[in-house]
Formats: sequence, structure tokens, C-alpha cells
Amino acid sequence: MITKIDMNSPEFLAEFEKTEVFTDKVCEQFGFAYTPLTEVKESIQQGLTRNKLIYGKRYCPCFMVIGNTPEEQAKADNRLCPCTPALTVEIPQKGKCHCTIFCTPEHARELAQEENTEEVAHTHTRGLSKEECEVLMKKEQLDGSELEALLEAREQGCVKFNLVDTREWMEWIGNRIKGTDFLIPTTSFHNAMEQLNGKENTPVILYCYSGSRSAYCQRILKHMGFKTVLNLEYGIMAYDGETLSGE
Repeated sequence: MITKIDMNSPEFLAEFEKTEVFTDKVCEQFGFAYTPLTEVKESIQQGLTRNKLIYGKRYCPCFMVIGNTPEEQAKADNRLCPCTPALTVEIPQKGKCHCTIFCTPEHARELAQEENTEEVAHTHTRGLSKEECEVLMKKEQLDGSELEALLEAREQGCVKFNLVDTREWMEWIGNRIKGTDFLIPTTSFHNAMEQLNGKENTPVILYCYSGSRSAYCQRILKHMGFKTVLNLEYGIMAYDGETLSGE
């Protein structure tokens, strides 16, 4: 039987206020900060409220509650907020709990910076700062808007990287991203890699048509000792920036 909870009911709204007070106290007691992602924070608070109304306790909403009775639930070692794994392992080691509602202040600041960088990269309301470029260059995968923003920032001297096309010569001639520095085809990858000799400390961004060949090359470069290697997710087919054709 599905338990239906009306989130607009007076009962839910009253309990939600109590949950907000509860999570505020958790932050104060342990020196945590809330995630800067407001939607995540409110979603977890709603889940805690729902579980309080259903089970009588604020079990973590990210995990299934095991047991049909309070006794069975207590024996099942369900995650009761703030749960032991979050306090002893997740937050000390990763800076955030599994649900990400509770973070260390340092991790919360990093998340806020990442969120702001994502917005700038995708809206192009202004150019990226050096700090925002550093945030993006820590990622494994970039989307088209992020690469476009990084290329604009490179022109302004805010970031350095080599953009590498891992497709074949015929594909490169037909259409390539403006700003591509090297063509290193997958079929002759190890020979063409000579172009990057001595550039192991310069970040590399790879792309192909759909993102699969370049992802393969990404793994090779990392194994070869290149320190920073990013892949354009979904490749040039998902890139809306300026392109070139011809030799």
C-alpha cells in the first residue's frame, strides 16, 4: 500500500517547520554548512519530514527504510539523520554527506563556486574568471557550452590548454572546432602523439564526433602521465560554437 502525503496539508507544513529547526541545529552542533544547492536542501528536508510522518523518525530519505514495525526498523540499522556514516566517514572524507544537505563550510564554498561557474559558462553573461576556469578544468567531462566558454577565456589569457581533435583527417577537414591545436587521429594515435611531446604539464581537452573515441584517448593520456585531461562529452556533434573547415 502506498502512503500518500499531502505536502500542502497543515500537518506536513507544521512538521516541515520542525524539520527546518532540526537541520539548523545539526549544522550548529557539528559546525556544518548547508549545501548551496537550494533545491537539494529543500528536497532532503521534505524527505525527512515525510519519513517523520510515516515512521515517526527522520530517517534519511536517500535510503530505503527497512522493517515494518518500529522494532524491526531499529534492528535494521536504518540511517537516522544525522546518520553515523555521514558523521564519521562521508563528511570528514568527502566534505559532504550522501544526501549533500550537510557539508563542511569549505566544501559548501566549493559547491557554490562550481554552481556559479556553471551558470556563467552556460549563459555567457560574461567571460570566465581565472578562478572559474580552474573550477572547470578540474572536471573529467565538459559540455559544449563549457568548452566554448573556456576557448573564449583562453583568448583572454585566463587559461592555458591544448585542444586536440582525435578524429580522422577527412573529418577534421570537413568540420572542426575553431581553436583546435592538434589533430591526433585515433588510428595513428601513438605516432601522432609526438606533437604533444614535452607538453605533459599543459592541460589537454580532447574531442571527437560523439565523445567515445576521445574518452578512450583520455584514458591513454592519463596513463602516459598527462596531468590534466578533459573530454568533450558527446563530441563536436553537441558543440554549438564556431567551427572551421578546410586545410
